[in-house]
Amino acid sequence: MVLKTFNLDEESYKQFSEFCKENGFSMSKQINFFIKTQIEEEPEVREEYLKKLDRIRKKGKFIAYSSFEDFEKAVS
Repeated sequence: MVLKTFNLDEESYKQFSEFCKENGFSMSKQINFFIKTQIEEEPEVREEYLKKLDRIRKKGKFIAYSSFEDFEKAVS
């Protein structure tokens, strides 16, 4: 494991920290996961992560779109 330092604005850090605490996520693991998804062609997602993501989605008011084109039509 490598320790790296990144600059973030204070408000973003606070909000993401709170989000991770509320949902039982490790902040560093979430950042690591994000970086991996940016560089991998087909990232692997653990079942545990998908369950947590599903709980988050159930808390909010989200609209499902089957494609990006459907989303573009809805917002235009």
